[in-house]
Amino acid sequence: MKVAIPVESTPGERRVATTPDVVALLIRAGLRVAVQTGAGTASLAPDSAYTDAGAEVVAAVEAADVDVLLHVRPLHPKVIARLRPGAITIGFCAPTLELESVKALRDGRITAFAMELVPRISRAQSMDALTSQALVAGYRSVLEAAMRLPRFLPLFMTAAGTVPPARTLVLGAGVAGLQAIATAKRLGSVVSAYDVRSASADEVRSMGATFVDLGLDAIDGAGGYAREQSEDRAAQQLAALAPHVAATDLLITTAAIPGRQAPLLVTRAMVEQMRPGSVVVDLAAESGGNVEGSLPGLDVEVPVAGGVVTVYGMRDAASTMPADASRLYAKNVANLLLLMTKDGVVTVDFADEVVAGTCLTYEGQVRHEATHNLLTALDPPPSAQAHPTEPTTIFGEAAH
Repeated sequence: MKVAIPVESTPGERRVATTPDVVALLIRAGLRVAVQTGAGTASLAPDSAYTDAGAEVVAAVEAADVDVLLHVRPLHPKVIARLRPGAITIGFCAPTLELESVKALRDGRITAFAMELVPRISRAQSMDALTSQALVAGYRSVLEAAMRLPRFLPLFMTAAGTVPPARTLVLGAGVAGLQAIATAKRLGSVVSAYDVRSASADEVRSMGATFVDLGLDAIDGAGGYAREQSEDRAAQQLAALAPHVAATDLLITTAAIPGRQAPLLVTRAMVEQMRPGSVVVDLAAESGGNVEGSLPGLDVEVPVAGGVVTVYGMRDAASTMPADASRLYAKNVANLLLLMTKDGVVTVDFADEVVAGTCLTYEGQVRHEATHNLLTALDPPPSAQAHPTEPTTIFGEAAH
């Protein structure tokens, strides 16, 4: 069977779905691999490296020849329409947000696997792309903050005097938050953190940070994620967090609920109480933002007494480090694909809980319950829910 890897068409996306070292794994499993010219260039994987690994480098990926399409960002409906019925796709799908793409996958009878849906069980850890990409985002968020902070992060004791360390507060102690804690600690900052989940206190302390106890009940959701909280509890949380936010120099927010708008953790009024020169990095800016007024990819300066506080909304966080982000993501995707591969043939077996849980669409049906329910409730005509019109060159020509 032929596995195809296209150039990603989303503006700003620099990752690639398969790296040369992973190509070798796929070929050893009996699969043929075709990589579109330039697909890995931004990830420091030139065409020659793919050729050396045994892949065929092609100018355009022909839809009729694709048995399995590996991708990073959700596919555009017009790209999906070019795939043959029964083709398999594996990649991020944002299923509850990209409903037009899901409908195209369903109506085209495409077997689509969404990397967001990989079950959070021990057996599937090597396929968990949300975790691997959150690792990259958490690390990068601290670097972005440090570059904007007009002071040192670590303590310095010099002949000219002592420079105290900067204080960092991380909100959200999932994979991204824990990596942000670790990175800030390595840079010498004094770090504290808060999360609503019951297991977070021990995890934060294990990283050498101080857990901020607000005296509120924990909120645990399915799969290790936090769940949404009531309006009353959210108000209590904001009030309790305010003095901690005001006392910090560097604030990193990482809280997210898959498929939902990010929870508001920091209001503008809270930012206005921070010291001048302080920096806020909102990792959830693309999904609504944890910080009021943050904008994806932009620095927003909030006036405070004596200066400004800079609020930076992260955008395409993992894409800012495409080489290692692609290395991790490619292994996640390959591990899922190889789970279904035997003697060069990919077979979908729903008796396997990983395969069943990750499958988004199959033979004209939407298998993911939350997405199925959204489509059933909304079912808008295509014209009522316009899809972004950026061009895509996945199959060698622009589609608008």
